[in-house]
Amino acid sequence: MFEPRDKMIRVLGIETSCDETAASVVALREGAEPEILSSVVFSQIEEHAAFGGVVPEIAARAHVEALDGIVEAALADANTELFEVDAIAATAGPGLVGGLIVGLMTAKAIAAAAGKPLLAINHLEGHALTARLTDGLQFPYLLLLVSGGHTQIVLVRGVGDYRRWATTIDDALGEAFDKTAKMLGLPYPGGPNVEKAARVGDATRFVFPRPMKGSTQPDFSFAGLKTAVRQAAAGVAPLSDQDVADICASFQAAVSDALADRVGRCLARFREEFPDIADPALVVAGGVAANKAIRAALDDQCRRRGFRFIAPPHELCTDNAAMIAWAGIERIRTGLDADDAFGFVPRSRWPLDEVSAPVVGSGRRGAKA
Repeated sequence: MFEPRDKMIRVLGIETSCDETAASVVALREGAEPEILSSVVFSQIEEHAAFGGVVPEIAARAHVEALDGIVEAALADANTELFEVDAIAATAGPGLVGGLIVGLMTAKAIAAAAGKPLLAINHLEGHALTARLTDGLQFPYLLLLVSGGHTQIVLVRGVGDYRRWATTIDDALGEAFDKTAKMLGLPYPGGPNVEKAARVGDATRFVFPRPMKGSTQPDFSFAGLKTAVRQAAAGVAPLSDQDVADICASFQAAVSDALADRVGRCLARFREEFPDIADPALVVAGGVAANKAIRAALDDQCRRRGFRFIAPPHELCTDNAAMIAWAGIERIRTGLDADDAFGFVPRSRWPLDEVSAPVVGSGRRGAKA
């Protein structure tokens, strides 16, 4: 069990779940606001760009080559020696298993050599708790997680206490952005390049479906929208730059509209289940949360329903180690650090809500969502 030394907790966080190698030191002093002392992120975009997506083997090798130096840089930037760190927190899932092995094994080695406690952190919990790091948000609140691998609405009731209210029944939204970009010949990463093209496009030229809009089922679906994009592109081929821009703008408008509808239903449910919460909040996190059109649609939905809309800074919405270090601090403060993380095995699948039944099935690696 963790015992604070001097009324300050310093945690070194390590994140290697996909194609960013990251390390961070976060501190919390009793009676003060949390402080990110350092946050170092090495992106592998150039290594994967030629393949149009993340190649797991390349990602794992890049983590091996970069992680030691990234950890050293994070400690140096924080002006902190390893012996001054109180615990090591590392992403243990979900994600690409090769990268998870690199990060968690490195964290185990550092913790064992320095005699520090180790915390195995769910990557999604890092996203779920970031708004408490940046905005001091109180429980409960709603989280919309939109990334390359996940699209979920989760009720965050406390540290380690999550309930999935909605999830995608096929593609994650980030995956739909990446596949749309690839169909249109846009470079990787797809999300930012689709958004860039959409800025000069006509969002009314193509009428794409709004998947699940109006359905009483709360979940998301993006496979049909992706198919509609492919059909539209084939119908006007060969594509000019303006054709691409118009398709991107129309796709982005459909996504924003569908998301707002799905989120709106969950906001109404939150009001019903928590009528005494005077200042309810929706938190949006994940790489897709950086999209300005999506943020605007969600912000409008929240304002109309009397919710605060909280989107952490871009660098804390995408994969980073500060959120992992903070999740470690949250677990230490809540007394959830007692498990033997040295025996923890990386999990490529690890639902944030492990109580609800899987929506899209499970296999030998566990529940998908």
